[in-house]
Amino acid sequence: MSLLFSPLRLRELEFRNRVFVSPMCQYSCTDGFATPWHLVHLGSRAVGGAALVIAEAAAVVPEGRISPHDLGIWSQQHADALQPIAAFVREQGSIAGIQLAHAGRKASTARPWEGGGAVPAWQPVAPSAIAFSERYHTPRELSASEIEALPDQFAQAAERALAAGFELIELHAAHGYLLHEFLSPLSNHRTDAYGGSFEARVKAPLAVVRALREVVPKHLPLFVRISATDWVEGGWDLEQSVAFSKLLKAEGVDFIDVSSGGLASNQQIQLKPGYQVPFAQAIRHEAEIATGAVGLITEPKQAEEIVANGQADAVLLARAFLRDPYWTRRAALELGAESRWPIQYARA
Repeated sequence: MSLLFSPLRLRELEFRNRVFVSPMCQYSCTDGFATPWHLVHLGSRAVGGAALVIAEAAAVVPEGRISPHDLGIWSQQHADALQPIAAFVREQGSIAGIQLAHAGRKASTARPWEGGGAVPAWQPVAPSAIAFSERYHTPRELSASEIEALPDQFAQAAERALAAGFELIELHAAHGYLLHEFLSPLSNHRTDAYGGSFEARVKAPLAVVRALREVVPKHLPLFVRISATDWVEGGWDLEQSVAFSKLLKAEGVDFIDVSSGGLASNQQIQLKPGYQVPFAQAIRHEAEIATGAVGLITEPKQAEEIVANGQADAVLLARAFLRDPYWTRRAALELGAESRWPIQYARA
């Protein structure tokens, strides 16, 4: 029996298998509004059999977008545009999730295929006025009162998402975006209550989590994506990630989506298949919380071994799903697991 295709239950939400679609920025919005592209992009992965389909990072405020073409959920109109997408994903038997985010100092940039780097759209904000690199804006340092407003911004966005039909909220605290910027001593040089010690650096992210847990119904799980390490000496690392994950669990988080990197332009990552899986394994065992493994997971047998060996509770795929929206169906066939195709496709 394939463990990859066994159900996973978190609180009262049951995932039909352990194959999840990672949030993938499409840079295809106008003024933050989802388009038919998003319906087809996310809907096809649901038709493809993934148990969970997570919509890309949705900015909780306009200046929280990575680029001017990013998804937003800072108004009811933005949530209304997402409602048909969540409904379609659910109709396919998948769970509809959405990632809530604020890009921090990495905001106001060009789309990747336009070269990236800063664009004159708006000035980003961050814990400290330190640019990601010379190609990015120097951000404005957030005031203490602005930091205190963050939890409510995320909570309101979560309420809109839930009302639009999303069943799962993931908080983005990874990849060098705002909440990760608070965590890492490389980007957080504050001398007030939000900077310095580990306890001070985790204060703002934990306040956001606390606010989200208050609005997310008790029967639904809450996910958090973190970068387990900055891949830079003196930065955020696995030891701190384990300690942070223990705190997240105590605040009612149910699942850690374990990625890495993205905070420092001088990071040194040694890429290889499954290179981030050991991070998910360490956090799962040391923090005693469910985790998801990501990063160069491409083959069904590889994904099966990760779950079967207890390294993670699920796998989250991104580029593999860009290449093949039906990756989950193919994996089920290769692993001898049952796969219920949509009745419209039964003739094939």
